[in-house]
Amino acid sequence: QVQLVESGGGLVQAGGSLRLSCAASGRTLSNYAMGWFRQAPGKEREFVAAINWNIGNTYYAMKGRFTISRDNAKNTVYLQMNSLKPEDTAVYYCAARRGGITTMSTTYDYWGQGTQVTVSS
Repeated sequence: QVQLVESGGGLVQAGGSLRLSCAASGRTLSNYAMGWFRQAPGKEREFVAAINWNIGNTYYAMKGRFTISRDNAKNTVYLQMNSLKPEDTAVYYCAARRGGITTMSTTYDYWGQGTQVTVSS
């Protein structure tokens, strides 16, 4: 079992930045991929970014404003979000799956509780 706890969400003005954290516990994350997803009210959950824990390669839904990274020593994955826009408002979820990066939420086995990000205009 892998337990995931997100933090770092909040209210920010358009153009601002936030860094989300996802602390993992329960087992080593070797051979795992970690992903960030988000879900806005009335919309489906969508892929944001993912990282392969072992080798650190990344994949993004859209490049430029968001950066995913990990700290092996802290067993934590981060999502740095810059130049935030009101349309980025959503609950952001951290997820883990054994194996490589995928963008499909149904392929992830473990999920955090989510953290709310609200961007005001």
